[in-house]
Amino acid sequence: MEQEHKQLVIGILAHVDSGKTTLSEALLYGTGTIRKLGRVDHKDAFLDTDALEKARGITIFSKQALFTAGNTDFTLLDTPGHVDFSTETERTLQVLDYAVLVISGTDGVQSHTETLWRLLRRYRIPTFVFVNKMDLPGPGREALLIQLNRRLGDGFVDFGAEQADRDEALAVCDERLMETMLDRGSLTDTDLIPAIARRHVFPCWFGSALKLQGVDALVEGLDRYTRPAPALEAFGAKVFKVSQDEQGNRLTWLRVTGGALKVKAQLTGEVDGEPWAEKANQLRLYSGAKFTLAECIGPGQVCAVTGLTRARPGEGLGAERDSDLPVLEPVLSYQVLLPEGADVHAALGKLHRLEEEEPQLHVVWNETLGEIHVQLMGEIQLEVLKSLLAERYGLEVSFGPGGILYKETITEAIEGVGHYEPLRHYAEVHLKLEPLPRGSGMQFAADCREEVLDKNWQRLVLTHLEEKQHLGVLIGAPLTDVKITLIAGRAHLKHTEGGDFRQATYRAVRQGLMMADQIHKTQLLEPWYAFRLELPSDNVGRAMNDIQNMGGSFDPPETGADGDTTLLTGTAPASTMRSYPMEVVGYTRGRGHLTLTLDGYRPCHNAAEVIEAAGYEPERDLDNPADSVFCAHGAGFVVPWEQVRSHMHVDSGWGKTAKTEETVQARPRRMAAYRATLEEDAELLKIFEQTYGPIKRDPLAAFRPTQKRERPDFNAEQWEIQPEYLLVDGYNIIFAWDELNALSKESLEAARHRLMDILCNYQGFKKCVLILVFDAYRVPGSPGSIEQYHNIHVVYTREAETADMFIERVTHEIGKGRRVRVATSDGMEQVIILGHGALRVSARMFHEEVQEAEKEIRRYLQGEG
Repeated sequence: MEQEHKQLVIGILAHVDSGKTTLSEALLYGTGTIRKLGRVDHKDAFLDTDALEKARGITIFSKQALFTAGNTDFTLLDTPGHVDFSTETERTLQVLDYAVLVISGTDGVQSHTETLWRLLRRYRIPTFVFVNKMDLPGPGREALLIQLNRRLGDGFVDFGAEQADRDEALAVCDERLMETMLDRGSLTDTDLIPAIARRHVFPCWFGSALKLQGVDALVEGLDRYTRPAPALEAFGAKVFKVSQDEQGNRLTWLRVTGGALKVKAQLTGEVDGEPWAEKANQLRLYSGAKFTLAECIGPGQVCAVTGLTRARPGEGLGAERDSDLPVLEPVLSYQVLLPEGADVHAALGKLHRLEEEEPQLHVVWNETLGEIHVQLMGEIQLEVLKSLLAERYGLEVSFGPGGILYKETITEAIEGVGHYEPLRHYAEVHLKLEPLPRGSGMQFAADCREEVLDKNWQRLVLTHLEEKQHLGVLIGAPLTDVKITLIAGRAHLKHTEGGDFRQATYRAVRQGLMMADQIHKTQLLEPWYAFRLELPSDNVGRAMNDIQNMGGSFDPPETGADGDTTLLTGTAPASTMRSYPMEVVGYTRGRGHLTLTLDGYRPCHNAAEVIEAAGYEPERDLDNPADSVFCAHGAGFVVPWEQVRSHMHVDSGWGKTAKTEETVQARPRRMAAYRATLEEDAELLKIFEQTYGPIKRDPLAAFRPTQKRERPDFNAEQWEIQPEYLLVDGYNIIFAWDELNALSKESLEAARHRLMDILCNYQGFKKCVLILVFDAYRVPGSPGSIEQYHNIHVVYTREAETADMFIERVTHEIGKGRRVRVATSDGMEQVIILGHGALRVSARMFHEEVQEAEKEIRRYLQGEG
């Protein structure tokens, strides 16, 4: 049966110097598209049309070419191989049907190869592999296949092998292929096409692009083992690039995914919340530097459109959705130094126009300092930017010393709260902030009942979370690797407007980060490079020492086949290694070669130094407030972030009722803990000791003078999250329980000790942090004290401080972030502690709890006996 004619977009990707552009030339030459085989080293490659590319011998801008093979019309997109331009590659991936990954037969899988493979996996692009330079000495076909399967994952199969061997290898990659092999004993193209599309199989061919070896087999495979993407009936297109032609016309590159795009058609979209509508004046089909005009473009075709000035890379037009934000981001920042007398705002406009074309370039205007900064991937990109500004605008610029772009994250889950209630406005938001694995970026979710907050308001909160780049509180760097979940909130029937939730949401994120920082659960991240350093064996000692001094690490050195060269691979912080390539050239006299690839973000190796140098004061950052606004007596008032929790109108319940591991242990474990828990509560003890002086084992010592210390701020948010806290008003309980009241009439001290013993048993069973408070306020000169009585804390208050005053203050602090219960019979105190978020337990209810615990203990002991 004759195959239908297909329209496919394929991209060629590779680590720099793997021969990617050479393979593109060979594909075009082999299919009759070009008559002369260009070469990168001869500076006449068909697709490297830019003067900068010819000068450097590398691809900088993604290009396209058109060719036909068999039943397929191909649009070939040649992407940059250098790591500095990998964001351009990532944008291009989003419009591909299939990719061809080029591997150097002499070098095998390299660091940037792995980065590209992660991107291909992320965007689920079916991939063919061409192992190039097989005419040169190298590991050999079998060793390279093993390396591919080991370094990148399973599924790489040699399609140049005998069919029986090939089918046997294919059967291991995919269950359906295995079943077919068991049924029929062989595989057909119809079996292979879905397996390749599912990314279960990655066909490999071996050859030499320069000598046209293996290229025809690759072309045949691309025609034979591919299928077109299903097209939408309605018009849809995805923008993946913006560039400029020689006459200065803006070109918007897009791939049509459904329906048809006709010349002069009106296209619509939205940029920064502003809708736009513009006509597609020309539809250009480029092949190399030349183009033909088309009247209509159908699904699977790529074209450059003139007349669009507002569309941005990653934007979906018509029925097509917008792309996800790129994974790869700039890691370096430089100040742009303009020539004397240059108009800084005119220069900023020109840089913004280049920013539209270069997805890896971010332009930042610092209004306070009147400075322009550019954020980009590497120093080669800096040279390209300098050349573009000079050639296109006649603007000669230089750059200040580069800086690293840091990020921030958190290391422990925390709740952030925000409230916005000036007069006639109202919104409250509670968010859970959780750390995610490295490289996850930001994620947003809602876990909130609709009876608590209507679905429409929930969707609005998520929109506000996604629309902003949230900044950390250490140096004001972008937040990453955090999941933010809406867990509670409140709106007002009359007074809530959309902007109110924006304010409350932003403040909740910021308040959570400030809380995390207060308990030292924020973390500064810096970019790291994976490096590959080839150098003469004589220089290995120097290189290893340098890498260790830079805070990096490396694998065991590999000696080259000739014995004169050595390969070092490893990772190091970008801040220490970014200027190292020039040093390598110097001490190896030009014989060393260092390749750097961004390897993601990791904890900063010199965080304290960076934070101090930044001098960032989060509370002075007026664009990112953490405080909340409440309303009283018809006027709004600001509550500082560290106090807002006690003012909130909603209790999310998160963090207060979650059972810790200790509260759900089996009963035998419960009964084992009758000894002191000083080590477990070191932080709590430290705060008490700062307040009342060293712990005394003798209860009478509470009434003897000790050195009085200044009372610290009782900020319990500094404490780690602990099991439930139980505060017991000692004398209130003694006078409320009949047996203890009777005992107190004979001896108050005996009643005190009896209650202490009862509570020791109760704590051993319940495993709470139990704080028993006795009034000592009538004892002249009493400084207050805490003693550890077996497994409970016993507090004697200071002069002029009652037990209920102490409990009120401690509850106010620790009730914000923990489950706190207070056992008392004092009516006024019960009202106060409820206002602070604690749970009140009456003396009668507490008596029943204690009796139940004692029954459980007896049952357990009898059972053991």
